Amino acid sequence: MVLKQRGPAIELHSPTEDVLVSPGGESLPPIENGATSGSGTVASGGDERVKMKKELGLLEGVAIILGIIFGSGIFISPKGVLQEVGAVGTSLVIWVTCGLLSMIGALCYAELGTAIPKSGGDYAYIYEAYGPLPAFLYLWDATVIFVPSTNAIMGLTFASYVFQPLFAAGCSVPTIGLQLFAAVTICALTYINAYDVRVTTKMQNVFMFTKIGALVLVIIVGVVWMSLGGTENFENAFENTETDPGKLAVAFYSGIFSYAGWNYLNFMTEELRDPYKNLPRAIYISLPLVTGIYVLANMAYVAVLSPQQILSSDAIAVTFAQKAMGWGAFVMPILVAISAFGGLSVHIMTSSRMCFVGARNGHMPEILSHINVNRYTPMPSLVFLCLLSLLYLFISDVYVLITYSSIVESFFIMLSVSAVLYFRYTRPDINRPIKVQLWVPTLFVIICAFLIVVPCYVAPYEVGMGVLLTLAGIPVYYIGVAWKNKPASFENVLRRATQFCQKMFMTAKEENGDDEG
Repeated sequence: MVLKQRGPAIELHSPTEDVLVSPGGESLPPIENGATSGSGTVASGGDERVKMKKELGLLEGVAIILGIIFGSGIFISPKGVLQEVGAVGTSLVIWVTCGLLSMIGALCYAELGTAIPKSGGDYAYIYEAYGPLPAFLYLWDATVIFVPSTNAIMGLTFASYVFQPLFAAGCSVPTIGLQLFAAVTICALTYINAYDVRVTTKMQNVFMFTKIGALVLVIIVGVVWMSLGGTENFENAFENTETDPGKLAVAFYSGIFSYAGWNYLNFMTEELRDPYKNLPRAIYISLPLVTGIYVLANMAYVAVLSPQQILSSDAIAVTFAQKAMGWGAFVMPILVAISAFGGLSVHIMTSSRMCFVGARNGHMPEILSHINVNRYTPMPSLVFLCLLSLLYLFISDVYVLITYSSIVESFFIMLSVSAVLYFRYTRPDINRPIKVQLWVPTLFVIICAFLIVVPCYVAPYEVGMGVLLTLAGIPVYYIGVAWKNKPASFENVLRRATQFCQKMFMTAKEENGDDEG
């Protein structure tokens, strides 16, 4: 269907009939020239297109990256690195190395994001470089596992930190209570994201400073603790370091997982103002800041807590606060809850764009590529991912699914970065506002390949399950995407479902053309 603006109403034209876009079938009210509608401003003369608007600046870009990376992980469980390497000194070295590796990867994504200024992140780059099937398999893994399971876990984390202070010590929060509160949180954030992008980005700006403030508080307390002589945990810091390559690779995975999110701004490239400048600048500001704060925060944890206390803690920031902050320890659970809430909000916003772009390329149902005609947000994609996230809240093995897919996700990141090398060979003349040295993507791909191959003998079952879940998408691709001549009855049902959702969500397909500003 093609959307046109004609006179006072917005109409959808199909080959056989005209359908007015409204919930009840009535015509839409006229929009005066220069009037505002939702989050966008209607241009004078009535030529405003139904298209997601460029409403994100540099500050919002930095807030999105930091909002994803500074989730609840750094406050809850940075013990994954330490339990694999066995020494605090080695664990700090790995934290630094993981930050440097993330910065190298981010440089590659800066080139990709400015050379291919499309939303969708990894999906868009894999599609451009290697074609529809590999891109669909990434989208399949992301939609079926990565995104909804992560939303569910972040929602449960937020719920647990809200409820835990209300229960006496030793009492556990009822699981159904956590699930229901997490469900309400996910639905509320989905509504806010669908209502107005600007509301979400303003929230992210606040959350960004809150998260940084919380980590700076941890660092300051740690520095004061060390200045008062609390440095005994750094003695013989490299003693008993693990030398097994498999365990070191798993430790790297734990560290890199905590840095995950540095590529999420690329999911929203089309909504960035001046993406050629703001995308790389946001990356260059965020990653060094994250690396420095992560290393200093982990040093603070190690200074206050012994390795045994770190490994036995389920929420290290809370344990840290209880030992070092005295009466002020009650602040930390609040800050962790705010961090989890902010991380969930930005994850819902960015991941919906990947789903939207996949549908725009015909890899998902057409309705998921539609935009609300008043709010200019991908409302169907947001609602779709919300429903999947709610389903995962009530699946007991959601953590296992993430374990299965972590190796696969790393493979797709490696595939995305390898596209830098592929495009240098196949498209040497495309515009590259950012052009990194060839050794940068080469080194990143080699390191990723090592981190992918080594766990195959350390955790073969988990790797095998991840591969099987990915390969399960191949028949889905050939039936749902490659098969063009589907039965007329099926096409008719799909078309009616699309029209129903259009009326329910007041949506239309995105119009082509360059956006202003």
